[in-house]
Amino acid sequence: MALQKTVDTWKLKKWFTVYAPKQFNEVQIAEMPANDEKAVVGRNIKVALSSLTNNPAHAYTEVILKVTDVNGEAAHTKIIRVEQLYSYIRSLVRRYRSVASGVFPAVTKDDVSVVAKMLVITKARTAHTKINGIRKETKGYVESYFKDNELNTALSGIIEGKMQNDLSKKLAHIAPINRVEVKKLEVV
Repeated sequence: MALQKTVDTWKLKKWFTVYAPKQFNEVQIAEMPANDEKAVVGRNIKVALSSLTNNPAHAYTEVILKVTDVNGEAAHTKIIRVEQLYSYIRSLVRRYRSVASGVFPAVTKDDVSVVAKMLVITKARTAHTKINGIRKETKGYVESYFKDNELNTALSGIIEGKMQNDLSKKLAHIAPINRVEVKKLEVV
């Protein structure tokens, strides 16, 4: 009986360096093995936003990046989702407060469909009619915000917290607002 020589497929793989999108200065975020370039395209990578922005305030936010193209051994990505950690969201919701949440689809100025899952927390218990009013105004604001901005500008505004601050000020006439968060933002 003849012995067959086996080939170690792990040694045949090449290592590809993964870079963040341009809005994060194309920072190197990972390395991944693959047989060829086609196997790398389409893969998703989950990264903490704090490692991309070097801001510890973003420690509770995750970014899911998708590899879009490969040049040599450099893989370039785009953002497909930004989301808050579940433990962070749990820490925000306390007793004697009300929560208004909703899922709001929108289209950006450059015709990209997004879905924003918003969370608005009041400072005290609030009547159900006021919660419905908060939800309704949040929907209108989210749709107009994305309609007026391109995707990269909108994402930057959400990451920096400008959108949340503006929305909080806009909702203050209904009830005192403690916090406005984008629980999850998905690029469709």
